Order: sequence, then C-alpha cells, then structure tokens
Amino acid sequence: MGVQRFEDLKVWQKAQDFSVIIYANFKNNKDFSFSDQIKRASVSISNNIAEGFDRSSNLDFKRFLYISLASNSETRSMLYLAVRLKFISDEISEDLIEKSNEIAKMLSGLIKSLK
Repeated sequence: MGVQRFEDLKVWQKAQDFSVIIYANFKNNKDFSFSDQIKRASVSISNNIAEGFDRSSNLDFKRFLYISLASNSETRSMLYLAVRLKFISDEISEDLIEKSNEIAKMLSGLIKSLK
C-alpha cells in the first residue's frame, strides 16, 4: 500500500521523538535564547518533512527534505555547543547526536529514493 500520509514516514516519527527529547533536556535551561533556538531547530526537522510531503511534486518534497536535513545539522551543532557550555553532559549529548545522525541517514536515503 505504501506511504499515504507523512505520519506514516519512520523518519518523521523519529524526528518527532527527537524533538520531545530535546525539549525535555532543555526545558530548565536558563539561557532562553539557546534553549529556544535548539528547540525550534529540532521541531523544524519533522515540520519540513510534513510540509514537503504534501507538496505537488517530488522536486518540492526533496527541497523540504534538504531543509529538514539542514535543521537536523543545526540541532546537532548546537548539541556540541551545549556540551562545551555545560548545559548537558557528554553522555546525553552522545545519545542525542547518535539519534541526529540516524535521522540524517534516513533523510538522505529518502532524498536518494526520490531522484
């Protein structure tokens, strides 16, 4: 039957889960600007997958998947900075970076499947 809705995409599901974990880890962070930016970047991953899915062509969908991939990279970059700023531990960061890398691989695979 295939994928009928963006909610059926495993990468969208993982991106949603990732955002929930990001929110949980930065909810008590006193640096509002940093916390807000990493949360918004993480939410942008799943939102761009969803928005692109309902576009009129695979070309449009791919464009949004690339935006999603970039938001994922932004989030991952901020995770490295979060460790340096001592906002999160190395252990938490390593787990989140691993999740981010998995999402990146899934997005890249989806992009390649649309070519």
